[in-house]
Amino acid sequence: MSASTGFTPREIVSELDRYIVGQAKAKRAVAVALRNRWRRQAAPPELRDEIMPKNIIMIGPTGVGKTEIARRLARLAQAPFVKVEASKFTEVGYVGRDVEAIIRDLVENAISMLREEQRQRVAARAQEAAEERLLALLSRPEVDTSSPAARGPFLVSSQGTVQRPDTRPRDQGELRSQLRAGLLDDELVDVEVTDTQSPLVSIFGSGHGMEDMEIQLKDMLGQLSGMRGKRQTRRLKVRDARRVLEEEEAQKLIDMDAVRRDAVTRSEQSGIVFLDEIDKIAGPRATQGPDVSREGVQRDLLPIVEGSTVNTKYGPVKTDHVLFIAAGAFHVSQVADLIPELQGRFPIRVELDALETADFVRILREPKNSLTRQYAALMAAEGIELSFTDAAVDAIADFAAAANRRAENIGARRLHTVMEALLEELSFNAPERTDKHVVIDVDDVQRTLSPILADEDLARFIL
Repeated sequence: MSASTGFTPREIVSELDRYIVGQAKAKRAVAVALRNRWRRQAAPPELRDEIMPKNIIMIGPTGVGKTEIARRLARLAQAPFVKVEASKFTEVGYVGRDVEAIIRDLVENAISMLREEQRQRVAARAQEAAEERLLALLSRPEVDTSSPAARGPFLVSSQGTVQRPDTRPRDQGELRSQLRAGLLDDELVDVEVTDTQSPLVSIFGSGHGMEDMEIQLKDMLGQLSGMRGKRQTRRLKVRDARRVLEEEEAQKLIDMDAVRRDAVTRSEQSGIVFLDEIDKIAGPRATQGPDVSREGVQRDLLPIVEGSTVNTKYGPVKTDHVLFIAAGAFHVSQVADLIPELQGRFPIRVELDALETADFVRILREPKNSLTRQYAALMAAEGIELSFTDAAVDAIADFAAAANRRAENIGARRLHTVMEALLEELSFNAPERTDKHVVIDVDDVQRTLSPILADEDLARFIL
């Protein structure tokens, strides 16, 4: 269990506030769920396995922050995380992905996370080893054998004199200094590397439900000596060779057996699964037609959410203590339309608020990754200093809210379309602009967006 889950609920909410505006009830719910994991570790051993996570259903329209809350929570907890759409899965026996693929994906994400953690731990040693290999390559005497005049251990100069090639190794100390100073970055070296490309093409084509079998078959064949990555020599610049060698040396230092064991444990104890579009598999019970599989998907999800064992290529994974966060708009259906057993496995239900103009203003100003900051950073790459007046931010929020009222309400995602329409001309002309200081004021916003919003058909396609 990561130590970061020792944050108090108030600290967790405070961290989420840096990126997500509003939705206090949802933040409090996930903060308590995360804190309960830390509390469970402190419980007596005889009770620890009996304390099950309290899964959560988030109810709210699109674009209000459901996915972002779950993703930021997992990042804060340093927990394996997977986001899946419930509508992509089908009942066992139908063409499509089975629900156990959720847990397999979770373990794969845990493997990637732990491999990266291990790589960072051994980075210094890998850099040292890569540097020694580079020095060995650079210190070899260079002999130009491309000329037809080169014969054996002798070289014939253009004047006709016979010369013996210089076979003295280059000075190691001088080479090391030049290498660390970057003076040799453009020099070419021959590096022997492992070809990591898969020896197999797609075995089963693009058929749904077969990707896991294909991956396992490739892994099995990859264990055969003839199918392993072959060594090949590549001529690279020193700066590129350094990266290749550091990665290769890091892989040698990583204990993959420990990574696999820890990945299974971390998936079981701190994994978070975000089930989006849960409302798409809810609804009145059907007895025929394509909707008959909806209830079947719920029945297949039930054992995983309740707690079962899923076989993966890294070993069996228990789902008893995986935290499941479901989300859906529930415009057409209701939570009560889920089968009763599945409802019972999601005891915490929070409703997220629809976003209004005041929320859009805060979204544009407050978060650490606000859109105004993002666009300012993009324009900074062109040498342009971009800023927005307070009145302009208010006007952008007004246009976004109006567009949501007139068309489909897509929440904060509407801000992306509004900002793109507002800054389209600047983005296109930025490389040729001579004026490197741009201030977007309310007049710019009105002049650009008012004609679009006034034309209902145009607004429907652009905003």
